[in-house]
Amino acid sequence: MVEIIFRDKKMTVPVGTRVIDLLAPEEKCQYIVCQIGAQIKELNYKITPHNQGMAISLLGLEHIEAGKAYETTLRYLIAMAFHKLYPKLEIRFSYHASRSIFCQVLTPGFNMSRAANAIKDEVRRTIEANLPIERITTSIPEAERIYHEAGYDDKSDILKYRPESTAHLYKCGDYYNYMHSYMVASTGCIKEYLIEPYSPGLIIQYPRYELGATIPEFVEEATYGRTLQKAYLWAKKTNLQSVTQVNGNVEDNKFLEMVQMCEAKHNRMLSDLGSVIEADISNIRLICIAGPSSSGKTTFCNRLRIELLSRGINPVTISMDDYYMEKTEIARIQGKPLAELDLEHINCLDIALFNHDLFDLICGEEVTLPRFNFKTGKREVGKTIRVEQNSPIIIEGIHALNEKLTSSIPKHQKFKIYNAPQLQMNLDNHSPLNTTDLRLLRRIVRDMRSRNCPAAQTIDMWQSVRSGEFKWIYPNQEGADFVFNSALEYELCVLRTKALPALREIAYDDPRFLVANRLIKYLKYFLPIEDESIIPCNSLIREFIGGSCFET
Repeated sequence: MVEIIFRDKKMTVPVGTRVIDLLAPEEKCQYIVCQIGAQIKELNYKITPHNQGMAISLLGLEHIEAGKAYETTLRYLIAMAFHKLYPKLEIRFSYHASRSIFCQVLTPGFNMSRAANAIKDEVRRTIEANLPIERITTSIPEAERIYHEAGYDDKSDILKYRPESTAHLYKCGDYYNYMHSYMVASTGCIKEYLIEPYSPGLIIQYPRYELGATIPEFVEEATYGRTLQKAYLWAKKTNLQSVTQVNGNVEDNKFLEMVQMCEAKHNRMLSDLGSVIEADISNIRLICIAGPSSSGKTTFCNRLRIELLSRGINPVTISMDDYYMEKTEIARIQGKPLAELDLEHINCLDIALFNHDLFDLICGEEVTLPRFNFKTGKREVGKTIRVEQNSPIIIEGIHALNEKLTSSIPKHQKFKIYNAPQLQMNLDNHSPLNTTDLRLLRRIVRDMRSRNCPAAQTIDMWQSVRSGEFKWIYPNQEGADFVFNSALEYELCVLRTKALPALREIAYDDPRFLVANRLIKYLKYFLPIEDESIIPCNSLIREFIGGSCFET
């Protein structure tokens, strides 16, 4: 017998009792996963003596880990439907615009228009059958055999990089698959979702934890969507679509070529961007750059400035941070005590002064800029500058694409750039890598190096960072004139060497272990690139690992 704490009450249950057996029948699809101690477990998890005295918490779709398990299971059901109806087809999932998933058929000559309704009907039938989903553990050779028989060679290929001697799979009926994440207890738990044709494949939508478990309206994001498509096509042409392909370059001692090829891609994007700006430089007076945390904006701004200098364009950079107001003034505007201020809100900036200074500079006036002293929390007198007619002003920050910030400048005089990593890479065809996790790994590595901040502390603040992104960055991204994809396909091989040991230091019973374990689960598959001398000093990844020529 094992004593546990369930719903704030102590109770004793037999060893082997499943968590789902503690629920009433009507509750069994109300919850997605559970938390035992500091670990996420599926509802089919069998309680062991190790769980003695632990509290079991039930997690619904409002929790990030439950949301991920729900989305993973939905992908599993769609892959299962394709396997049943079209067993010879090869499909691939990727994250797409408007917080959705895109499913495409890789097998040439297949017409998705005739299959969309059949797939939707099969998924619906599977959900209505409420089939149990069972997690099993098997040997690596047995998992390879199962994948080979299913035609999932991409899944068997990655197993050779798995450090463990066993593999996990999920069984539903006679179907086996593994999506590198937790799953719900049965197919009937998937209730809310949308599957719609979207050339040349299917768009899949599901409830988002950050939106209170609702499905967001699908918004056509043409600029962002084109960037994702370009990223996918480039990765396909260069054979860098999967962990297996990236690791192959490391194994074959081709990592120098891979690094230089990825850097050449960034060079080309910068050149293309420079050409676009140069062609309209008579109109462009303001270059606005924004992007989510750890996108590499600092390095990008430096490299863009050099690109423009090479074209005879001399940009002037203005820091938006210098327009922060003092906290007492922010408290007055927000009507909150100092401890509750939203310091990422756009009203923390002196928008009136910012617009006034921009307008005067663009009109050729001499302007004395403010300088915000973050140590004293007060604004001081900064440098006095004048901007020449052929010198655009560069601003960078969380609100740079927000029209409210630069309302005094006509839209045709502004060029907006959205900078973020759009990595179109998968662990296997059914398991896309999350770019949010990539940015978190970048930040963990940078914070350890430059701020003496342990990984657990960065994980602690990440959700607050994400909340600000959803509030202030993503609503304005589609207004960008250019999207710079800051991802480097080789970078996880580099980040692995620094992040993996730090993540493994987070204890099993630490609340941050939830996130650390999720990052470890896919980071461990990448082979390390330890020779950093092959990475150029102006590379965007240098902003995080150190050694950047732009650092002072």
